[in-house]
Amino acid sequence: MPVEGLDHVAITVGDVDATIDWYARVLGAEPLHLDLWRAGKIPVALLQIGSSRISVHPAAAPASPHASAPTVGSADICFRFAGSVAEALAVLDTAGVDVLEGPVPRPASNGAAGTSVYCRDPDGNLIELLTITG
Repeated sequence: MPVEGLDHVAITVGDVDATIDWYARVLGAEPLHLDLWRAGKIPVALLQIGSSRISVHPAAAPASPHASAPTVGSADICFRFAGSVAEALAVLDTAGVDVLEGPVPRPASNGAAGTSVYCRDPDGNLIELLTITG
């Protein structure tokens, strides 16, 4: 199969700047090419989180092509967290982010045993931090 995996995930947001701030502050995301986005030279803001990328689409003007019904707060994104569950909880606590659920056992995409904690970003998207426990 020639498909290697996901390249990026696109999310639709109400406030791009608030989203960039939250992902950078809470998850350590690196904003990319913000000058180009702010100048209107690229249609979306970009965030790099580890080896993953998020394309941030403003709800008022989603980039084309886009989902058939781009909706703020409809995403459910799981990030692999390199530390322990206690460290993931500490990151969220330090950032003032409420834990919605967890820690709870969850399988990772590679079949390994994992533990997850869940929270929400500023638009209500479900964010999962998954640690490998085995």
